[in-house]
Amino acid sequence: MSFDPLSTGRPQHHIRCLPGDVADKVLLPGDPRRAERIAQLLDDARHIATNREYATYTGTYQGVPVSVTSTGIGCPSTAIAIEELISVGARTLIRTGTSGSMTPDVSPGEVIVGTGAIREEGTGISYLPVEFPAVPDLDTTICLRAAAEALGLPVRAGVLHSKDSFYSHRDPGRVGVAQELRGKRAAWRAGGALASEMETSTLFILGSMLRVRTGSICMVASSHDASTRLTPEESAALIDKVITAALDALVLAESADRGDSSA
Repeated sequence: MSFDPLSTGRPQHHIRCLPGDVADKVLLPGDPRRAERIAQLLDDARHIATNREYATYTGTYQGVPVSVTSTGIGCPSTAIAIEELISVGARTLIRTGTSGSMTPDVSPGEVIVGTGAIREEGTGISYLPVEFPAVPDLDTTICLRAAAEALGLPVRAGVLHSKDSFYSHRDPGRVGVAQELRGKRAAWRAGGALASEMETSTLFILGSMLRVRTGSICMVASSHDASTRLTPEESAALIDKVITAALDALVLAESADRGDSSA
C-alpha cells in the first residue's frame, strides 16, 4: 500500500503544514528572512509555521492566494520543501533567489529567468536520470519574463547552473578535482549558461515528475570571477523587484487560467 501524506491528518514532517495552510501558488526563496519579506508584500499574510530552514506564510496578492516557503540552501532541502508543499496542495512553485554570473557578458544587477538548468547536483538523480532535462513550465516562464520586463528589470531568459558546493566553485584551485571543475565550467560557458545557483535544477525535475508548474527567477549578485558584488543596499532593492516580478507573474498566470484576455 502506498503512503498518502494527506491521509495522516498530521502536519508535514519538515515544513509543518497541513492541507489548507498553503495556497496552490508558492514562492520559494532560500532565506527564511526573505520569506518574511515576501510576506510583508502580501495582503492578510499569516505565519503558518517555522521549522528548521522552512518558514511558511500565506496571504493574497492582488486577490490571488499566494504562499511563500523558504527552502534553505541547496537541492536536498529544496526537494523536501517541494515534496511536502505539493502534498498539501501547491501546484505552481517559483524559485525567487540569487545567483552568480557565469560569464563576463552577465553583470551583477541583471536578472535571469531560467529556461533550463544544468544538473550538476546530486539530488535530482534520485528522481530522474541525468539524461532527463531540467526544464520549467513554459507558460510560467513566459509570465516571469513578461512581469520582469514590465517592471523595467534588466532581464534575460536562459540556462542556469545548479551545483551542490558553493566554495569549491568559487575557488577550484584548492580542491582535488580542480581540473574537472574548471573543464566543466568552461563547457557550461561555451554552452551559454548565464548564472550559477544551488536549487533550480531539482525544482524543475520535480515539477516535471510530479506534474506541477515551476519557474525560476534569480538576480545576479556577483560577477563571473567574484571580483565585484552588489552592495547590501543594491541587493535588497533588486531582490524586492525580483519578488514583485514573481508575484506579478502569478497574477498573470491566474488571469490566463481564467481566460482573461486583458491579462
